Amino acid sequence: MVVSSSRHGLAILFIIILQFTTSIAKSFNNTPYHHTTNTEYIRSSCTSTTYPRLCYRSLSIYATKINTSPRLLALSALIVTFKASKSSSRLMRKLARTHGLKPRVAAAMADCIELIGDSLDELQQSIGDLVRLKRSNFQLIMSDVQTWVSAALTDEDTCMDGFAGKSMNGYVKTMVRKRIVKIAHLTSNALALINNYSSSMY
Repeated sequence: MVVSSSRHGLAILFIIILQFTTSIAKSFNNTPYHHTTNTEYIRSSCTSTTYPRLCYRSLSIYATKINTSPRLLALSALIVTFKASKSSSRLMRKLARTHGLKPRVAAAMADCIELIGDSLDELQQSIGDLVRLKRSNFQLIMSDVQTWVSAALTDEDTCMDGFAGKSMNGYVKTMVRKRIVKIAHLTSNALALINNYSSSMY
């Protein structure tokens, strides 16, 4: 899938995200009360996701930045997912250079690398859309974000399907499948939080 933004712009994108989240968080301080309130908000919001434990564990460390903002919660979930996907992509590229891979494993790995690359593009596009979201374009942008994240989840599921079957047993399959399952679960959670944010505004 082709997206308008390039991977070359990731550094700039993350600087924008950091400034965006920090500027909103400045109105709150790090007192125990605020931290407890923020973490409870995250815990409560995560109950609507398919994997609430993972949701809370992955997002609670950003409680101070998220505060009680559904927009920042959804944005943080996407950033966490993107980072995990980027790490998994690097691992897969490294494993793909392993000597002695069975032909089917090598083929599945190549397909998976491409699919996760597409997923990264889609997640990046979603992050950029949420950063520039305004009330005037809310419905249009949120619809685009939901489409991008759904597509990313489909790519991840397709990647996992490529490593199914007994003939795929082995270290590479175990490593890759474990990573892809995690990012698929993170993506699913992010989509649920995005959907909640979208429905909460109307």
